[in-house]
Amino acid sequence: MSSLDQLKAITTVVADTGDFEAMAKFKPTDATTNPSLILAAAGMKSYQKLIDEAVSYGKEKGSDVEAQLSHAMDKVCINFGMEILKIIPGRVSTEVDARLSFDTKAMVEKAKQLISLYKENNVSKERILIKLSSTWEGIQAAKILESECGIHCNMTLIFNFHQAIACGDVKATLISPFVGRIFDWFVKNTDKKSYEPLEDPGVQSVTKIYNYYKKYGYKTVVMGASFRNTGQIIGLAGCDLLTISPKLLDELSKSNDELQTQLSVESAKSQKIEKVTVDENVFRWELNEDAMATEKLAEGIRKFGVDAVKLENLLRERLLK
Repeated sequence: MSSLDQLKAITTVVADTGDFEAMAKFKPTDATTNPSLILAAAGMKSYQKLIDEAVSYGKEKGSDVEAQLSHAMDKVCINFGMEILKIIPGRVSTEVDARLSFDTKAMVEKAKQLISLYKENNVSKERILIKLSSTWEGIQAAKILESECGIHCNMTLIFNFHQAIACGDVKATLISPFVGRIFDWFVKNTDKKSYEPLEDPGVQSVTKIYNYYKKYGYKTVVMGASFRNTGQIIGLAGCDLLTISPKLLDELSKSNDELQTQLSVESAKSQKIEKVTVDENVFRWELNEDAMATEKLAEGIRKFGVDAVKLENLLRERLLK
């Protein structure tokens, strides 16, 4: 068996891409997108039909260019999500605009709009995860969406243990702790430039979160994300889900190295881990004290925001033609 097939036997594999051909090739269970991935796909000739449909929809629904643009942005995300759902058996994650990351009410309203659009296209909300930035405001939005609306959330841009606990406390469906971006920070800011898989700070962060969740019976599942190499993936074999880029999926599919299970519910339950209480004050203080998490969360929101603006500009050009 390939390393990828071995991994699929113990972990749900998710495709981290907007490229449908890659999904069809590697046959993941789920898929996740973000503005950066959709922007990259939007520039490819084979996906122009999805962009054109979104532009037409915007023109039909909006009374002025800005309203048209808002409708077109939502529709382009839905179009990609719907195409993905034709390929995968599971769920697709659709991201709320990162520029709303500090506005709970706006995130809730945008999530409802996206789910409504999927419903108009006969897609059940059970096949959708709404991606939200794991700010305090984003976590409160998830609390409302999960408990009051039955909308399942994928909490993204997690770099900190207390972020993860807060997400679990509001019963978010899934969290996406970022392995590679944690690794990047430590390589940039310390003298150590390489790590064995189990010593990697990103792998250790996800392992700590996973073990805590399983020890204390959290229903929220853990999806390791943002990988830089296959060693990081192998170091988290057994995690609930792992979202992996086509390049690394390809490397795993070509490898026959034997995988060892690194994470398991049984192992987590046997560990001595203290229970943690996280309220807003604790959340903000612990994030403030964690330079890596503070910097990477802010950077992640900024980058997704920049790519959302680029995607808007691409759509605006089409709308004005």
